[in-house]
Amino acid sequence: MKLDPPRTAFVAIDLQKGIAGMPTVPHPPRDVIKNAKAMADALRDKGGFVVWVRVAMSKDGKDRLELPCDAPWKGGPMPPDWSELVPELGVQPSDHVVTKKQWGTFYGTDLELQLRRRGLDTIVLCGIATCFGVESTARDAYERGFCQILVEDAMSCMTAEGHEHAIKRVFPRMGLVRSTSDVLAGLR
Repeated sequence: MKLDPPRTAFVAIDLQKGIAGMPTVPHPPRDVIKNAKAMADALRDKGGFVVWVRVAMSKDGKDRLELPCDAPWKGGPMPPDWSELVPELGVQPSDHVVTKKQWGTFYGTDLELQLRRRGLDTIVLCGIATCFGVESTARDAYERGFCQILVEDAMSCMTAEGHEHAIKRVFPRMGLVRSTSDVLAGLR
């Protein structure tokens, strides 16, 4: 696999204090963060575009999507630093930060605008959680015609079953499932 950095965006989903502080499988958050940082640094150094995505709600929570469902989110108010990106990522001033209000990153944000105006056609995608924010974003990217590299060891989920289902059944139909080392080798 060979990547063309000026046509490639690295997009990392929800590597923020409130989400990266939860236990995940099969990869612990610290490994996901370490791999994400390595890919972001390498792509940035080669002229690629780095995007960090976080989810955040207003203080009153009134912009949270709350529809009838069998397993609603039961959290209360978030701590003040819940949506802050983890400092270990080493976010740079040239990076773009997207704030979303739900699982998928394209809806209601400027992500597609930023990618299209830069002439980018490939997305290297990772983050937490595999079967929520990452999968929702991957589905939207696929429907918008972006090529995708879905980095298995730079994403994780709350359950092994959720991660495995996305990696084995969903992602291979939308892009290339690869490792961090594959992505780094493709940038050389």
